[in-house]
Amino acid sequence: MAEQIRVRFAPAPTGYMHIGNLHTALFNWLFARQQGGAMVLRIEDTDELRSTPEALGVVYDGLRWLGLDWDEGPNVGGPYRPYVQSERLEIYQAYVQKLVDAGRAYECFCTPEELEEQRQLMRARGVPPRYDGRCRDLTEEDKQRRREEGRESCTRFRVKETGNTIINDIIQGEVTYDNALIGDPVIVKTSGYPTYHLAVVVDDHLMEITHVIRAVEHLPNTQIHLQLQQALDIEPPRYAHLPLILGEDRTKLSKRHGAVAVTDYAAQGFLPEAMFNFLALLGWSPGSEEEILSRQQILERFSLEACGSSPSVFDVAKAEWMNGEYVNRADPQYLADWVLPILQEADLMEAEPSHQRQQWLVAVVELMQSRVKLLSTFTTWARYFFTDDFEYENRARREWLNDAQTPPKLTALANRLEALSAWTPDTIEGTVRGLADELGLSAAKVIHPCRAAVTGTTIGPSLFHLMALIDQSAVVGRLRRAADLSAASELQPSGDEESQ
Repeated sequence: MAEQIRVRFAPAPTGYMHIGNLHTALFNWLFARQQGGAMVLRIEDTDELRSTPEALGVVYDGLRWLGLDWDEGPNVGGPYRPYVQSERLEIYQAYVQKLVDAGRAYECFCTPEELEEQRQLMRARGVPPRYDGRCRDLTEEDKQRRREEGRESCTRFRVKETGNTIINDIIQGEVTYDNALIGDPVIVKTSGYPTYHLAVVVDDHLMEITHVIRAVEHLPNTQIHLQLQQALDIEPPRYAHLPLILGEDRTKLSKRHGAVAVTDYAAQGFLPEAMFNFLALLGWSPGSEEEILSRQQILERFSLEACGSSPSVFDVAKAEWMNGEYVNRADPQYLADWVLPILQEADLMEAEPSHQRQQWLVAVVELMQSRVKLLSTFTTWARYFFTDDFEYENRARREWLNDAQTPPKLTALANRLEALSAWTPDTIEGTVRGLADELGLSAAKVIHPCRAAVTGTTIGPSLFHLMALIDQSAVVGRLRRAADLSAASELQPSGDEESQ
């Protein structure tokens, strides 16, 4: 066994990179970096029918988004290459043959239909379905007859039929499995590809992995892996199975809870450092009540021993709150760099904005950041900065735009703002308050309908500062548009007032 701490993150590129994958990658990265060890990225693509290059790209993008690097892997090399299992098929053959020669592996000719029939019979008898071992002791004549029938064969591992397999897990503690309940697993498919069980055991051994940190869903697989390691005379790594991540209804996190893919959270405008912080606290305690922790603080305090075995709840509201804390504290230029692609995806910013336009975006972000939790807010609630095409909220319609006194006020304000030679917060404020004085009204009686007309909302940052960031002609046009719609009684509140 290698003296250096070596861990691996080993995703299967068969779909999107979900938040559970990222959580596992993070804990492996934290342990490796804190211990001065090596982080290995290994691609487990033995599901040859579902693995795709696109899914592999999503894995790389997700890790890089969170700021997780790796020391060895497909695109960085290393002493144990190749790091893609489909490129290691010849390596596995020798280990399969060793199991066959020792009588610990055998050919199985059962068809999918026969296996399903077995499972149904076991369920009917009220026992957990497992392979019944009918091909365990076939003679050479039996095997030849099945080959002549055109049957394909896979290879199964012969597990122990008596006794227990005991797992000493760093997080879950001692876990015992009854060997009689396991059933012989397939280790080589009819296609010739190894299954997860064989490939992971061989690769962890050859790559000198010292600690396997993975989700608790893999705990039942570990009983098979320990038996395989014993049969192959391989020293097992230490295991640490991370607790489940649940949705707010305390069921396993899935698509029904909303976004679960890493790309979904990035698209919503979560900052990677906020997600790093949030995921680190799922299943691990820093030893204090602190919740906002820097990457360095988390690295300094992290330990597998401080991880709990109980499931963690992915509280979306708390994740958004934490993201808001990071947004509020961030440098506006940094935020603008993250906001820009979100706006471009929504067709609210041009593909190649000028330097002046980019600096304008920084000013918009700086004005809004204390009110924003998710950066996608800039495409919804703050849409008015980027386009005249926005909806009027019901509250804005009901409280201000549906008032018969509103059209003349908006028209008068539009005329005065149009005549301004300097477009600044001070000149805008002076014009708005001057009109209110002339009409004998409180400033609020002009400010509120103006905000409703210009932004479609009733709340937001300083009206005069936000107006100064919108083109003068656009503001004048919006005031006149709202005045016309209001006069024509076209700004009645809609029926759906609860959500607005």
